[in-house]
Amino acid sequence: MARNREPLNLGVNIGKLQLASPIVCASGTFGFGEELTGLVDFSSIGAVTTKTVTLQPKAGNAPPRIFDSGCGVINSVGLENPGLESFLNDTLPKIKKLNTKFIVSIGADTAEEYAEIVKKLDDVKDVEALEANLSCPNIKNKKIVSQDKEATYQLIQSLTSLTAKPLIVKITPETVDIVGVARAAASGGADAVSLVNTFFAMAIDIETARPYLGNIYGGYSGPAIKPMSLYRVWRAAAGLEIPVIGGGGIVNAADAIEFILAGATAVSLGTVNLVYPNKAKDILGGIKDYMVKKKIKDVRELKEKVPSEGSVG
Repeated sequence: MARNREPLNLGVNIGKLQLASPIVCASGTFGFGEELTGLVDFSSIGAVTTKTVTLQPKAGNAPPRIFDSGCGVINSVGLENPGLESFLNDTLPKIKKLNTKFIVSIGADTAEEYAEIVKKLDDVKDVEALEANLSCPNIKNKKIVSQDKEATYQLIQSLTSLTAKPLIVKITPETVDIVGVARAAASGGADAVSLVNTFFAMAIDIETARPYLGNIYGGYSGPAIKPMSLYRVWRAAAGLEIPVIGGGGIVNAADAIEFILAGATAVSLGTVNLVYPNKAKDILGGIKDYMVKKKIKDVRELKEKVPSEGSVG
């Protein structure tokens, strides 16, 4: 008779938010979550991050909005969403019934709009955590907020003063100092940082001499960006006292384990959700198998096994 395995601890904490699994579904690749009811084992997912919600409805960018490059996807959706009021009235009652936690992603063009959204969501009991999207490459702002350390610090400091809910800050990889930006978010009071979002990219139809995307350029994601994403997570996580949610190109359990070894507390699944929406179940199973093989009882023991910069000769 086979002996019962000692139970594994797969839970992690993102600030005060307790997740039963270290897997988070990234914003923009999973809808609001409720659209995938019946297709997904939500018990495998620690949290679903919603599509980014803005104060007013957004129609998004002109089509075409997505292009498959063969080794990744370029998108220029442009934060299409129904707006905060519709989210609260129509979407929230559905997603709070899902068998997982959810994180509400928020976006805005100004600090005042971010503040108004945070204040309204702070009063909503069913919303447990927020993610401030400071990293979208597909909107026409002159500069992405998380490309600037001081702008990131000032905005996050103002927002954390408005809510007691855990606030995660999503950072762009398109910055010369991702470590400095991550530390600025932490100094501003963020409970965690999430990285990376997509890399700037474009594709051109040589027959028409026109870009494939209606927005001309977009954000690149998928397996091709994983080595670059992993490097940035490793750099940012070193010495950072708040959790990192790491992702960018994860398609299997080995990818996810790499991010945890590099310092991520949790991992985010993005483009893979578009193809295999229930992939979290397979990836969680693979993490469990790895832990059993390595005789590790707590997933948190995997974190930061890879040496930090300067610690190896």
